[in-house]
Amino acid sequence: MKRFVLFLLGLLLPGCASLPPKNPGNVCSIFHEKEDWYAGARKAQQRWGVPVPVLMAIINQESSFVEDARPPRYRFLGIIPLWRPTSAYGYGQATDQTWEWYQAKTGNGGADRDEFEDVADFVAWYGHQSQVQLGIGKHDAYRQYLAYHEGHGGYRRGTHKSKAWLLQAARTAAANAGRYRRQLMGCQAALEQAFAARE
Repeated sequence: MKRFVLFLLGLLLPGCASLPPKNPGNVCSIFHEKEDWYAGARKAQQRWGVPVPVLMAIINQESSFVEDARPPRYRFLGIIPLWRPTSAYGYGQATDQTWEWYQAKTGNGGADRDEFEDVADFVAWYGHQSQVQLGIGKHDAYRQYLAYHEGHGGYRRGTHKSKAWLLQAARTAAANAGRYRRQLMGCQAALEQAFAARE
């Protein structure tokens, strides 16, 4: 009986996870499907000044909006799973150390890496830090993504310059941010109306 209960729990628990949006390429579709996400992204933009399209593009690039995303494990002989290369986790793929820095600096000790509103705030806060420490404009999705991925010290040292795959990822993030910005212009009034109705 005990094994049967454990088996049922194993089937049911994955269903508790929030599914990623059906159309991650369209920010209007994302926000219509995940209504509370717009409120979280909007709040983060107001608090830290990083535009919604930029923070959404970074989250998309990091996790494809998968709440419990982790880097793949190293494998022994290509089969046996071993450890993961970093402690990155959640929508924003923040490492333990960086997340703890964010929590300490913002006083948001209860923030979770698999809660969208918390991660939107984190990404926007990090973008604000990138402007303060590195002079990167908050609308500059390309450089914001590079600093986010490499960390401020890595960006300062230019670690991204020799990584062609990362430069391509940054170009993709910047293109997504541009597309999200154009899309948002067409649906923001309706999103604001829906947001006001829920307040």
